[in-house]
Amino acid sequence: MAQTETERGTEWLARGGLRPTRQRVALAALLVGDGENRHVTAESLYAASVSGEEKVSLATVYNTLRAFCEAGLMQEVVVDGSKSYFDTRMDDHPHFYWEDSASLTDAPAEQLEILRLPDAPDGMEIAKVDVVIRLRRR
Repeated sequence: MAQTETERGTEWLARGGLRPTRQRVALAALLVGDGENRHVTAESLYAASVSGEEKVSLATVYNTLRAFCEAGLMQEVVVDGSKSYFDTRMDDHPHFYWEDSASLTDAPAEQLEILRLPDAPDGMEIAKVDVVIRLRRR
C-alpha cells in the first residue's frame, strides 16, 4: 500500500521528536509528503497551505518552520541577509540562487571544490559552510 502524504509528514515529525499537531502535520505533508526535497520560503509554504483543509496563519508557518529547523528536520538558507529559504535536504550541499525568479535550487555538490578555509578565531570552530551561487541572465 502506498504511503500517504499525511503519513509521510507524520513520520517526518516523529524523526524530529515533534508532536504531530494538525497544523504541523498539514505543513509537513506539503513539505515532504511526496517524498521529494524542496526549498520553500515561509510565504510560499503559506500560499500552498491556503488551499488545504487545515488553515494556518503566516505567523504559524514561520514558527513551525523554525521548530522544524530546531528539530533538525530542515535547514535555513539565508540569501541577502533578509531572505530565508528552508530546505528539507539535510546533507551539506551548495545552492543556486536564481535572481530572475528569486528561487533556490540545489547545485551539483560533486562539482564544488573548496581547497582551503581560513582558520577559525581562537576558541572557535567552523560549524558549517554555506555556499550560495547567485545566477542571473547575461
